[in-house]
Amino acid sequence: MDHSGRLLGIRKTLAAHKLDVLLVTHLPNIRYLCGFSGSSGVLLVSEKGSVFFTDGRYTTQARAEVQGARLAVTRKPGLSAAAEWLKSRGQGLRRIGVEGEHMTVGARCRLTAVLPTRTRLREAPALVEQMRMVKDEEEISRLRAAVRLGAGLFDAALKTIRPGVKEADVAAEMEYAARRAGAEQMSFETIIASGERSALPHGRASQAVIPAHGFVVCDFGVILAGYCSDMTRTVHVGDPTHQARQTYETVREAQQAAVDAVGSGTSVGEVDRAARKLLHKRHLAKFFTHSTGHGVGLEIHESPRIAAAQTEILRPGMVITIEPGVYVPGKWGVRIEDMVVVRERGYEMLTPTSKELVVI
Repeated sequence: MDHSGRLLGIRKTLAAHKLDVLLVTHLPNIRYLCGFSGSSGVLLVSEKGSVFFTDGRYTTQARAEVQGARLAVTRKPGLSAAAEWLKSRGQGLRRIGVEGEHMTVGARCRLTAVLPTRTRLREAPALVEQMRMVKDEEEISRLRAAVRLGAGLFDAALKTIRPGVKEADVAAEMEYAARRAGAEQMSFETIIASGERSALPHGRASQAVIPAHGFVVCDFGVILAGYCSDMTRTVHVGDPTHQARQTYETVREAQQAAVDAVGSGTSVGEVDRAARKLLHKRHLAKFFTHSTGHGVGLEIHESPRIAAAQTEILRPGMVITIEPGVYVPGKWGVRIEDMVVVRERGYEMLTPTSKELVVI
């Protein structure tokens, strides 16, 4: 990973945003910029260079991982150490950008209390997140591997899903298989939602038992080498009715319509509209209650957001999910989700799993 290049890219943007320093506290952003994967640290980026602050628990790890920044191991928490460092620089660094979305009120108050009175804290634009939207080929390779590992867990789900089996037991088998295959952890809490619970878009695996007849939504992902995967497949227990099969096929067509809309220069709103247009034709649009997708990388939800009224333009290297769904309260739900890479011409499909309806 070219961490020095990433840090240099951020340093070059500071003056344009009238900042002397960017104080990076969000751990995924820290990992992206300098490589540190631990759970405590602060990265200070100025036009002249970068300093990473952490405590003695991470001395060995930080020495092995941190690139492009000077390492400062202190007895104080990272934020306090960074504040003391800034204070020692006097009035030369007065305009300090902070990550407003990731800094608590308490942390900001503690920082203000230490800094000179003329120092001003400003909420910085999402500079690192904007950079993270476009992945390089090494990142895409890691994402591809994570998707491949995650997709293999669907086999564990299919072997376990049976009437009378608890949703939580299905999730447990999948998560055990993930660890056995080398995953660091799951990307998020596994969703196994069956029967009427399949109409819950985020129906995390519960103690409910899978009914003898109905849909089961399986939404899951893994973290491998720091990068996340995300996929959803919906299966049916027992023979589906004509209406159930029609609903599934409509979601599948809507998902494919959105996938086909992906390409460099297309707005994310256009991709969202492609899915909704198909569902509208089949009178199911009102049951599609969330956005069509999102970016994926070091975090399971990243920019861009694939949703109505969003204007971000897709660029080569963006990695996004496409996941329309239909959720009829008290009846059933269906969702199908893939991960794709935006390319100069069209897209690259990362998710290898068939989308044909599986009947158990």
